[in-house]
This record gives sequence, structure tokens and C-alpha cells, in this order.
Amino acid sequence: MLVRTLDEVTDTDSDIKSENWRSKRIILAKEGVGFSVHETTLYEGTESYFWYANHIEAVFITHGEGEIEDMATGEVHPLAPGSLYLLDKHDKHKVRVRKEIRCVCVFNPPVTGREIHDEDGVYPLVTEDA
Repeated sequence: MLVRTLDEVTDTDSDIKSENWRSKRIILAKEGVGFSVHETTLYEGTESYFWYANHIEAVFITHGEGEIEDMATGEVHPLAPGSLYLLDKHDKHKVRVRKEIRCVCVFNPPVTGREIHDEDGVYPLVTEDA
């Protein structure tokens, strides 16, 4: 059994910060469970473009308010506490934040914590062996 708190990952190598968001990686590929879990904060007033070409991501909103746009269809969905979106088709998307959003993200395959978004918003597929 693994028990880990956010405080244990805060300000460590598992706490990734960018201009628009902060991602605390709670469970990573090294745990060997087939997925990773992150608590992510998206900052108020920001717009971020993402495309997880190599991962499936589920995102559950716990706090805040905004919207997600499907870049393929132009469809826009509101985001608020209790909303979940699943990027099951490696969907290119934009997230616009009206009030700071906190969410729980699950990735498959799991991230290692060494990934960096490239110019297309993509995480490369990095494995624990790499």
C-alpha cells in the first residue's frame, strides 16, 4: 500500500510549475501501476493549449471555473467542480480559466515526471527505462 500526501511532493522534483499551471505528480510511472495521478492548478485568466498525442488523460475538476474547447470541432464545454473530461482520442484542446481551477488528472500510460510539453503541447512518450 502506498499513502502519499500533497505536502510530500510540494516543492520537490514531482512539483512542476509553468507560467499557466502547476502540477503536483502524486503517483508516477515508477510506482508500476499503469497510470499516474496529478493534482493540477490552472491559474486564473490563463489559456493553455494541450495535445496528449501519446497519453489518455482524465481530468476531474474540484475547484474553480472555466471552459475546455475541442480544437477539432470547436465545441466548448463549461468546467466547474464536479465536471470530468476524458481525452480518449488524444484530443487537441484549449483550457480557459475564469476562476483558478484545481483538478485531479490521471494519465495512461503513466508519466515519469521528466516530460516537458513540446511546441505542439505534446508530452513525449518517456518510459522509466529511458
